[in-house]
Amino acid sequence: MTERPGAKATLAIWREMIGRSFRMAPWVASALMFLLVVDVVSFVAVGLALREIVDGTGRADATAIAVGAVGAALAYALQLVAGSLAGSAHTTLVEYVAITQIQPETLEIATGIETLEHLERPEFLNRLDIVRAEPYAVINSAWSSIEAVSLVTRLALSLAVLGSVSPYLLGLLVFAAAPLGLEQIGRPRIQRAETAAAEARRVERHLFSLATTASSSKEIRVAGVAEELVERQRVAWNEWLRIRTRARFAAAGWSATGWLVFGVGFLGALALVVMTSGTAGDLVLAITVGAQLRFAVETAVRSTSAVGGAGRVIGPLLWLRGHRAAAAGTGPALPAPTALRDGITLDGVSFGYPAEDTTSQRLAVADVSVRLPAGSVVAVVGEYGSGKTTLVKLLAKFYRPTAGAIRVDGVDLADLDTASWRSRLSAAFQDFGRYLTTMSESIGLGDVERAGDPAAIARAVADADAQVLVDKLPQGLDTELGRQFGGVELSEGQWQKVALARASMRQRPVLFLLDEPTASLDAPSENAIFERYMARARASAAATGAVTLIVSHRFSTVAGADLILVMDAGRLVEVGDHDTLLALGGRYADLYGLQADAYAAG
Repeated sequence: MTERPGAKATLAIWREMIGRSFRMAPWVASALMFLLVVDVVSFVAVGLALREIVDGTGRADATAIAVGAVGAALAYALQLVAGSLAGSAHTTLVEYVAITQIQPETLEIATGIETLEHLERPEFLNRLDIVRAEPYAVINSAWSSIEAVSLVTRLALSLAVLGSVSPYLLGLLVFAAAPLGLEQIGRPRIQRAETAAAEARRVERHLFSLATTASSSKEIRVAGVAEELVERQRVAWNEWLRIRTRARFAAAGWSATGWLVFGVGFLGALALVVMTSGTAGDLVLAITVGAQLRFAVETAVRSTSAVGGAGRVIGPLLWLRGHRAAAAGTGPALPAPTALRDGITLDGVSFGYPAEDTTSQRLAVADVSVRLPAGSVVAVVGEYGSGKTTLVKLLAKFYRPTAGAIRVDGVDLADLDTASWRSRLSAAFQDFGRYLTTMSESIGLGDVERAGDPAAIARAVADADAQVLVDKLPQGLDTELGRQFGGVELSEGQWQKVALARASMRQRPVLFLLDEPTASLDAPSENAIFERYMARARASAAATGAVTLIVSHRFSTVAGADLILVMDAGRLVEVGDHDTLLALGGRYADLYGLQADAYAAG
């Protein structure tokens, strides 16, 4: 899964990051550029001033000594100040741009793709985790590339000064290339290791979250599997650590070899200066500038390491951007209808979830053809795994059919603008979200434009039969939800009522999806809610021709539907109303009878 960005792509993203820096913090970015120039000039000035001091001492020239001392002090102080301020400016820019630009972009990529398929693919999630964990590396590499240019300039000026002492010292250029060159050998190992270890890291984080989350901790304690989870977390952590450590040790070996070569070359160059009878000032200059050259090379190694090593993040970021671009719709984006005239038609619709082995892929929905008339209440029933929820996801455009088409008043759903279509939907899913904010905000998120409307929220609370719950909360609708942030914890059934209220915020949808909306509620609550929703469905049908689609495993709640779809192993096996299907004596009648017998026995 390793991808190494090409030079052109890397330069393009560096230009982008530098441009963002100047737009987001122009004064800080400009100051950093100026400080890098000052650092280069003061670096060389220190060595020249020291030579003036030593040579002035040999000549007993007080003026030369004084000028050299003042110059050295000023140059050294300027170098220290410039270096310190440049470091602070660099850190500020990197953190600011990473937090305000790169991190939000990763979230936008994850949430901006219309379908959900990418959130179920390890290759997407692994790359997302790499960028999310190190958003700083992208912007840091951009500024490190500029710093690398200033360091190369510093090295060139240092070598020019050293060459004025003795041409032998120019040989240090060859030895200085050793740490830089050997660093390039070790760095790709680290880059490959980061990508290879990403999945183990995600597993480790998942297990840690599982063991420290209240909802899953209950089951863990009852089952007595805490030690097993801890052991698996340890194994995943060790695997992540093993892959990264092996690569880093190998890279460190190459780096140490490079510095050994430089050290030997530096000692040899100094020996040549002494043998060729340079002045004492020349020797001091050689040692001083040579020592600073070592520091410059070390800084250059760190800088180029940041530049090259950022490929481990730049590559995944570019891949994520490419994936988002490839997933974007290219066809016409028609507005969704504000009302239905004919209804929604499924024509030979099939869909299979992506699998590692595509030859063994089983279709979750297979060749389904049916018309959902405008203004109708449609129920979908069937055993677990029969394709009911997948059908809901296809209608919401969370997935695209692999075959066939869904048409809304004769228009292919694929041709409708997804955001526009979803703005005409209301939905409550069995795997509902738990938003840890106030009760009012958690409900209002169902329709952001009306989230601050007390009347709309009160209506949604009533539709979800959640007023009793609101009255029990210490601050009513202003109560913070979720114990993690000092709020009130709700039961599973109470959270589901919040989700149902959220789904009731939109008052004029053309499609209302209820996927097991009352699975966590008791029978009285379920009956009360379905009575309200059936009344709401009839009102929506009269106003917009809305289709209400209900997925439920409780047959008593769907008997009043206009149309019942019976799913079995991904196929639509029966269609009709309650009485028709009972009279048919087929799959629906069997399932209805089994459930009726179970309730009677209970």
